[in-house]
Amino acid sequence: MYENGRGVEQDDAQAVHWYRKAASLGDATAQTNLGEMYEKGRGVEQDNKEAVHWYSKAASLGDATAQTNLGDMYENGRGVEQDNKEAVHWYRKAAEQGNATAQTNLGDMYENGRGVEQDDKKAVYWFNKAASLGNATAQTNLGDMYANGRGVEQDDAQAVHWYRKAAEQDDAMAQTNLGDMYENGQGVEQDDTQAVHWYSKAADQGNATAQTNLGDMYANGRGVEQDDAQGVHWYSKAAEQGNATAQTNLGDMYANGRGVEQDDAQAVHWYNKAASLGEATAQINLGWMYEKGRGVEQDDKTAVHWFRKAAEQEYASAQSNLGQMYANGRGVEQDDKKAIHWFNKAASLGNAAAQNNLGWMYENGRGLEPDDKKAVHWYRKAAEQGYASAQNNLGMKYEKGRGVEQDNKQAVHWYRKAAEQGNAWSQNNLGRMYANGRGVEQDDKKAVHWYRKAAEHYRKAAEQGNATAQNNLGWIYYKGKGVERNYTQAVYWCRKAAEQGNAWGQDSLGQMYQQGNGVEQDDTQATFWYHKAAEQGNAWGQDSLGKMYQQGKGVEQDDTQATFWYRKAAEQGNAFGQYHLGQMYQQGKGVEQDDTQATFWYRKAADEFRQAAEREEANGQFDLGKMYENGHGIAQDETKASHWYHKAAEQGHP
Repeated sequence: MYENGRGVEQDDAQAVHWYRKAASLGDATAQTNLGEMYEKGRGVEQDNKEAVHWYSKAASLGDATAQTNLGDMYENGRGVEQDNKEAVHWYRKAAEQGNATAQTNLGDMYENGRGVEQDDKKAVYWFNKAASLGNATAQTNLGDMYANGRGVEQDDAQAVHWYRKAAEQDDAMAQTNLGDMYENGQGVEQDDTQAVHWYSKAADQGNATAQTNLGDMYANGRGVEQDDAQGVHWYSKAAEQGNATAQTNLGDMYANGRGVEQDDAQAVHWYNKAASLGEATAQINLGWMYEKGRGVEQDDKTAVHWFRKAAEQEYASAQSNLGQMYANGRGVEQDDKKAIHWFNKAASLGNAAAQNNLGWMYENGRGLEPDDKKAVHWYRKAAEQGYASAQNNLGMKYEKGRGVEQDNKQAVHWYRKAAEQGNAWSQNNLGRMYANGRGVEQDDKKAVHWYRKAAEHYRKAAEQGNATAQNNLGWIYYKGKGVERNYTQAVYWCRKAAEQGNAWGQDSLGQMYQQGNGVEQDDTQATFWYHKAAEQGNAWGQDSLGKMYQQGKGVEQDDTQATFWYRKAAEQGNAFGQYHLGQMYQQGKGVEQDDTQATFWYRKAADEFRQAAEREEANGQFDLGKMYENGHGIAQDETKASHWYHKAAEQGHP
């Protein structure tokens, strides 16, 4: 009466006084109650050992509540040395007397193999007993066993039945699970409104999982009106309780400025918390923030650290990112074999980016033997998943007939798929196919349409500092494709790319200086930029630099240097480099005169020009005509030369 304030003023000290009197006389209920007062520190100083003392007395007299409480003390090592077997002993004593809490606890011990051999069927037996007595925790646990098919045949409807029983008793975990069943349509008809109803009930009780799920429903507008601010509200509640998924999602909201003011530093803060808890998505996102220098100082090594953490958890996107870091030598020593290792792992898990990257490694012979067929295999895998870059790459393989039979219609098919997703490279390629009537009926209007689309996308990316896009936009202005030709704009954008170290931009800028388009003609500047591109391995820059040395433009004339750079380009498969190297051997310039070597390189060039000509590329047709006219690498044949010149002229080659 004193403990509960019934008939007298509530007074824990008085309650203890009277419990002690009765307990000393051997009253088991009083002993149990006195033990609880010591355990909770009510009316006496908190003392687990004294609690165990009184629970033991009552338990030995057969009091089921005391037996249950004593089992709990042994299970958690409170007032006694932790001992799961003793815990099971006392839980069983109480469970056999019909104590629902003890039955639930005993079921939990069997489920987890603590103090007894793990046995799902026995766990279900005891959960069932307690659930039938109305114990909400047991009902939730029994629902879990049905949901996962543990100890019973898997049955979502039965899982829902028991979750609902517990949920209606305000068990937050059951409410959360029931919400999940409604969200996913498991055991019940899918119903987002009901999912929100149950998530809300559990979230209001402080259940972090429910708060996270409710945040998702608001963020995605499922079962409720879409509301990012409410999404952030619930993510924050769960995140502050240490829920890693909520922390990751909250980081996303800050990173994207959804429901809160955009704040990269806050995004990093929450990603860091979740990543430290082992949440792989957060680790990937945190790695990306370090890679891009968003919210933190740019740091490739730290980016690699977090990518690796997630990659080791078999997260494909992290494995793909880690492969990219090895391929580019960012944050780690450049290592194509390790790049391939990680690309392979991610590709085998179906990651489209990794499949595309693996195709690129095969195409370019990076870390393995070049193999166009394998490149096509991986490009196709990614392309069929809708990955735009792979679709573009696959289109190029069809257009060039490398690794597949040459097929312009298939090339157009894949270019179109990527172009419709906004891939600027494919938009440009599709424009070219329409312009030349290759794989489609020739149509200047459609060509211009796609060139303009490409220009728009290049401009957006270029204005954000993307060096590749800056070079491509400059080249579109230079050629006047989809935009009015503007050499000044061409120089402006190519310079932007070149100054960021983009090799293609450097080569393009070199051409503009050499030709005096958009800038005052300046061979010295042309050579400067060609040199920059050549040193990065750009084959076109290497060939152009070779010509500058051969002709003594912008540098002192030097056939040896010319030959050096022509060889660099030739060995990368550049047809012009091969042709020019053949000339140097034929004429004995920069190398000892050698007709065999001259013929070898001319033939290489002729093969490249022939493939381009057969693809109906005007430049390739013209160059092949020149090879026939001069008899370089192939038998001199003026008729064939005329044939290919005519073909090129029909396509508008000057």
